Amino acid sequence: MPNFRRTTFLSLALLAVAGGQALAQAAEPLAGLWKGNMAKSTFEPTDLAAKSSTVTYAFSANKVTATIDQVNAKGQKVHIAYTATLDGADSPWASTTDGKASTSQDAVTFKKLGPNTYHVENKLKGKVLTVNHIVVAADGKSRTSTTNGTNAEGVKVHNVVHYDKQ
Repeated sequence: MPNFRRTTFLSLALLAVAGGQALAQAAEPLAGLWKGNMAKSTFEPTDLAAKSSTVTYAFSANKVTATIDQVNAKGQKVHIAYTATLDGADSPWASTTDGKASTSQDAVTFKKLGPNTYHVENKLKGKVLTVNHIVVAADGKSRTSTTNGTNAEGVKVHNVVHYDKQ
């Protein structure tokens, strides 16, 4: 009988740990589909304002996969995809503009700074171009992405983009 109780206890403990890990991953506040609210957003310079943006984040273990689809200021379709570790290490970035490969960036780093806060660095040839600070609202229904730096064309940017969870 003692072995049965110990086995049952250990089995329940393992289930609780596994269930807790699954719940923690499911509760990642940035996970899911987000749609840009361009009316609430600001872009500097204004002539680089995106017309639309949707972003999907998926988390698995210590990685995040991002898929970004935008229509830029010129009306071009931009598609971005990357999978990054959450430790701030460089990860490859792939982007197309109207179906053609983009060379404006080649790497990204991603860190989780707090329960609802993330830090993303966009890089080209090892140099940080822009830094994106993402904050998910406490209710999880919206988020703000603040991007500062200089883009690949040498233009200083300061964008504050509001997103709504879909």
